[in-house]
Amino acid sequence: MTYCVGLALRAGFVLLSDTRTNAGLDNIATYRKMFTFEDPGDRVIAIMTAGSLSITQTVMSRLDDANSDPDSADAILRAPTMLKVAEIIGRMLSDVTAEVSAKMDRMSQGASASMIVAGQRSGGPMRLFLVYPEGNFIEATEDTPFLQIGEHKYGKPILDRVITMDTSLEDAEKAVLLSMDSTLRSNLSVGMPLDMVVIEADAMAVSRRRRIEADDKGFARISQEWSEALREAFQKIKPV
Repeated sequence: MTYCVGLALRAGFVLLSDTRTNAGLDNIATYRKMFTFEDPGDRVIAIMTAGSLSITQTVMSRLDDANSDPDSADAILRAPTMLKVAEIIGRMLSDVTAEVSAKMDRMSQGASASMIVAGQRSGGPMRLFLVYPEGNFIEATEDTPFLQIGEHKYGKPILDRVITMDTSLEDAEKAVLLSMDSTLRSNLSVGMPLDMVVIEADAMAVSRRRRIEADDKGFARISQEWSEALREAFQKIKPV
């Protein structure tokens, strides 16, 4: 399994994913789940994936091929809008899911995947989508400016409480890291290292990119401080 979270704020995007993939307790591996596409000055697109590797890797390979083919109608780096980008990825994800599922069904197995797509094209708004296995999608809004895929339930409470469209990028980075920390503590199927990408509004390029390893001192510090703050707050609350 995995955990990926994306925030769409007035100041920009903050995206975070883990890298653990497992097919049972004795078959754990590390795979990148964060992918970025850039045409600096024109557009920037980030994709995070969760679910069957056979599906997500095929989709990402087909997207790469389409971008390299000048005649392809599926090139997300040439799509006129971010809505069209989401439609292309949704259709491709649906097609690949159907292909893989047909093979898996013969062995009484199943496979599915979902994706978070964030990006901005020059002259257009920032948009954040969650694309489902069937190819349909939803979009982040001012009421709910974040989207999650994978093991999302453990990291959602802090986002519900602190994230608004006006949250600063600095606070947003802290929030997604604490959201991931809560997930790491509660679910063994999510694991280090982590990939974080920050895209400032109207930058049309990735502003910051960071790989967070298991021995990262900064991540360890905020994890410890968060635990201490929760314990202190708990002790201060009076019983009902």
